[in-house]
Amino acid sequence: MITTVTLNASIDKAYFLSNTFNKGKVFRVDKVRNSAGGKGLNVARVIHLNGCSVVATGFLAGYNGKYLENLLEKDHIDHAFFHVDGETRSCINIIDKDNISTELLEPGMTVSEENLQQYREKLREIVADSKVVSISGSLPRGVRSDYYATLITDLKQIGKKVILDTSGEALVAGINASPTLVKPNIEEIEQLFHTKINNEKELVQYMKKIASSGVKYVVVSLGSKGAIMLHQDKILLGTPPKIHAVNTVGCGDSMVAAFSMGLDQELETAELLKSAIAFGAANALSSDTGYFDKHDFDRMLADTTITVL
Repeated sequence: MITTVTLNASIDKAYFLSNTFNKGKVFRVDKVRNSAGGKGLNVARVIHLNGCSVVATGFLAGYNGKYLENLLEKDHIDHAFFHVDGETRSCINIIDKDNISTELLEPGMTVSEENLQQYREKLREIVADSKVVSISGSLPRGVRSDYYATLITDLKQIGKKVILDTSGEALVAGINASPTLVKPNIEEIEQLFHTKINNEKELVQYMKKIASSGVKYVVVSLGSKGAIMLHQDKILLGTPPKIHAVNTVGCGDSMVAAFSMGLDQELETAELLKSAIAFGAANALSSDTGYFDKHDFDRMLADTTITVL
């Protein structure tokens, strides 16, 4: 069993237009696609599609929160959310005829300190049967930047493996709590250390600095070039086959899903990275976010190479 944590979930609305989107105009939307959004929910969706047991949790509020749970139930994804006052946010993606995307992201509800304390206790109950807990995405308003670090410490105390996929101050604090795995990209590492990374050698040095905080697996995504992993002084480069990407949104979440399943199944390091690269590439071949086709995944897995650096 795997638990995914999404504290700042949303109703994701994709608006598809048959003409070019310009500001100051009135548009009729040709097609609308609503989905349960948030990085952790993308992770849960991929895990479920792969036939593994998963439960999604986090904060929800209001009518949108209930609607989000209904969307998860339609996808047959188990959930155990903590409801707070306010309204779960909506995130709108406007996609015009040229496939140009314009996003409008609401800030979401405010979560009280009392709610945060209550959720810590609830989360211990939710993860009782899980070996791995994946924490993804941004924090809602009112949540201090070290809250993920607090959850990581709680989860490690009860023997859970924890994956953290976030950015900014939440990532800084989270790394200090020594999660099992983190997955920043190069830009996030540059922000983390207030520097510019010019080559692979420099990147590895900063990955080692993260590992020195007690993080067992440090993975840096390289976009279409794959990802690089540091584990126990072993450095591995995973390279996917060349593909024509249809949709790169959610590829990182698909990789986190793969790492969650791999840690749950205790895969060897090279297989863990290879599986993550293949899931990310398979997601890029789908127009849906947090989705993959089994045949695409099998093909990507066969053609992904792992190199020891």
